[in-house]
Amino acid sequence: MFCRVPTPARSIACLAVALLAAGCSKEAPPPQRPAPEVTVITVQPQNIPLPPNFVAQTESSRQVNIVARVSGYLDKIAYQEGEVVKEGQVLFQLDPKPFQAQLDAARGELQSQQARFTTAEANLGRVKPLAAQNALSQSDLDRAQGEFDASKAAVFSARAKVTEAELNLGYTTIRSPVNGLASRSQQRQGAYINSLSPEATLTYVAAIDPIWVNFSVSQNQAARWRNEMSKKLLIEPKNRDFEIEIVLSDGAVFPYRGKINFADPSFSQDTGSFLVRAVLPNPKRELQPGMFVTAYLKGALRPDAIVVPQLAVQQGSNGHVVYVVKPDGTAEVRPVVVGDYFGEKEIVILTGLYAGDRVVVDGVLKVVPGQPVKIVAPGEGGAAKSTAKTDGAKR
Repeated sequence: MFCRVPTPARSIACLAVALLAAGCSKEAPPPQRPAPEVTVITVQPQNIPLPPNFVAQTESSRQVNIVARVSGYLDKIAYQEGEVVKEGQVLFQLDPKPFQAQLDAARGELQSQQARFTTAEANLGRVKPLAAQNALSQSDLDRAQGEFDASKAAVFSARAKVTEAELNLGYTTIRSPVNGLASRSQQRQGAYINSLSPEATLTYVAAIDPIWVNFSVSQNQAARWRNEMSKKLLIEPKNRDFEIEIVLSDGAVFPYRGKINFADPSFSQDTGSFLVRAVLPNPKRELQPGMFVTAYLKGALRPDAIVVPQLAVQQGSNGHVVYVVKPDGTAEVRPVVVGDYFGEKEIVILTGLYAGDRVVVDGVLKVVPGQPVKIVAPGEGGAAKSTAKTDGAKR
């Protein structure tokens, strides 16, 4: 467009064209964005169990080393290695012949001493009345009494040697002192076993019914529980009668529960934790010593607890937050302090939420603090679709 001649008519025309061009250059305002659809839950305090869990390890409730008490040649291994043995069952047999000979010799010595004792006793019986009649001297009586006492002591000594020989002969047959699993033999048949050497340990038997489960409680955990109990945020069972539930490595729950039977009174200087031990029945021998399991401590109660789904809690720059829908329908960011997990999908909120608060569960990613939101029922509207897309992206 050219306006070279400055005439009034042309000036007016140029001005009109310029204003029209300026008006056309302005963009139309964008349509207002609809409020995002969200699903919420209304917070209601409730009493919930508190089952803290620990990495635990099983241990035999009575593991006994089987040690040879006498020296000799190993004649027989009389048990199946690695299998269950019963109390009193024969495990090993040492060569009994030398010990049988010692027993026979001891019994012969006992009979000899008993014969001497009989003679001394008869002699004393004859001397006493004669000495009373002064037919024999006092020295004859003393001599007869001494021979009687000496022979009597010799009988006691010989009888003790017989008992010792019987014990040694009995020790050649080595039996299990408990019911349990027997380990492999440390010696083979025909080996000479020296009872005074370390090789005298032949195997061990581990009792597994009942079985012990050991776990450690850290100093920080103990301090936190004491603090929560002082504030009535945590209630222990009566008489501290906790139960122990065991979950195996494959996720299966052990069918029998146990009780705590020992807690170490002092903390370990190396780990800063103290040992706790529970005892559980194990009639089917599903648990064996040395297994790693998860131990849940049952019995504690958290009163008036606030629990929300884990998906509702977001990690902010200054800690955890949730989105709360205010009465006017707008969203608010609320800082919270989280506690223990509850179940598989929920978490305890220690501070930051109150009864009646509406917490956003689905559609969190579309929420803008201070902006209105539209509450829909679970599974309806765009909130569920948004969550499904988000879950799909994570996978």
